[in-house]
Amino acid sequence: MADPASRSILVTLDAEDDIAGFRKEARRLLAERVPPDRVVWRVAGSERDLFGAEPARRASKAEVSLPRAAVELAQAAAHHSDPGRWPLLYTFLHRSLGEKALADNPADPLVRRLRQMEKAVRRDAHKMHAFVRFKEVEDPGGGPSRYIAWFEPDHHIVEREAPFFIRRFANMHWAIVTPRRSIRWEDGQLRAGPGGRREDVPQDDAFDEAWRAYYASIFNPARVKVSAMTAEMPRKYWRNLPEARLIPEMIETASARVATMAANALADEERGIAEAAPRRMAAPVAMPAIRALVRSCTNCPLHGPATQAVPGEGPADARLFLVGEQPGDMEDLEGRPFVGPAGQVLNQALEQAGLDRERAYLTNAVKHFKFELRGKRRLHRSPSAENVDACSEWLLAEHQAVAPAVTVTLGATALRGLLGKSVPLARVRGTQLALPSGGALIPTFHPSYLLRLQDEGARRIEEGKFLSDLRRARELLAA
Repeated sequence: MADPASRSILVTLDAEDDIAGFRKEARRLLAERVPPDRVVWRVAGSERDLFGAEPARRASKAEVSLPRAAVELAQAAAHHSDPGRWPLLYTFLHRSLGEKALADNPADPLVRRLRQMEKAVRRDAHKMHAFVRFKEVEDPGGGPSRYIAWFEPDHHIVEREAPFFIRRFANMHWAIVTPRRSIRWEDGQLRAGPGGRREDVPQDDAFDEAWRAYYASIFNPARVKVSAMTAEMPRKYWRNLPEARLIPEMIETASARVATMAANALADEERGIAEAAPRRMAAPVAMPAIRALVRSCTNCPLHGPATQAVPGEGPADARLFLVGEQPGDMEDLEGRPFVGPAGQVLNQALEQAGLDRERAYLTNAVKHFKFELRGKRRLHRSPSAENVDACSEWLLAEHQAVAPAVTVTLGATALRGLLGKSVPLARVRGTQLALPSGGALIPTFHPSYLLRLQDEGARRIEEGKFLSDLRRARELLAA
């Protein structure tokens, strides 16, 4: 005769989503320290081989103390639709009795699986919040209108998410119908019942046009990525969303709309650049005089802590003019632009693009190094608009004296220094603009940006963009 202590214990839950039943039975079994391999979990009506299993006994009065993190993880994962989750959850809770930090160990395979289930439940709840669309149903008796919605969740979340809809629509009478479960809010009472059919819910109402108008107004064709959009708004929800009828046409026309937006934005920028009319000296000043003026500049407080001002460097008749942000630590010490790490990146890129640094004029929008001390280290700080404006007369004097055919601004600060106003770099990078003084302008980012990128794949993409901009400058010089 088998030892009773070794026989399996059968626990029957009322339904696949009987979370309350699982909680009650798990608490009893945990109080008696019943090991997971002795418990057989089943759902009423399911067919399982139960040979050797005895029915669950009466509840124990022993106390059970579980870590809060373990309880919260188990509660979330219990709403998952995986029919095999009950033994997993009980095993996890049983282990948590002795392993108090188990829920916080992402390397544990069981915890990792439950976290994945928790994430899936959370994502399903997010979809429910976003994609439930109530349809108005008039009361035949002349009472207040009622609202009903159809939704198809992947997991057992309907009652779990009811408080969200109660908070948002507390003064409405509404119902949410799903294939497995339905909830109804009326006169301050929440009631749950069996599921229904999509055919029982109206498919259209007068507010659908408002949804479509709103969606059309926020749709950004420049950010269309079909794979990302369908991941966020899976196609299974489309038939329940009035605005989804617009999606195919919007995707089809997105490219044309982006081209129009880009052309309009470029025209706006060119008009803005022409209107900016940065102040220029009445007549060009010789380069030696400009450098002397720069070295003696006290236009802003940056001259105090800096070692020295750093004027531009290169032939006075250079056809290529490169503008950076400000000197760095090494530039401040040596008195020359682009000799530090960012300068090395720039040198390599110029060589790859077929441009000769020795034939270009290199300078910065701000002539003094702005930094903060951390121990003995001087850490770069971005210059303010006031710093840029204070140095603008020196930058414009250099640019006027050189009169280059092509100007490349490296970063948003350089672009502001040359134009006299802030222009979003992301909007104009990759384009060619015309300067009021003559010559072409190629805006790109600063080489230090490439140094800050940690992801190798992202860095290669951005390096490609940087090289493309420099090669465009070379083509213009050759034209």
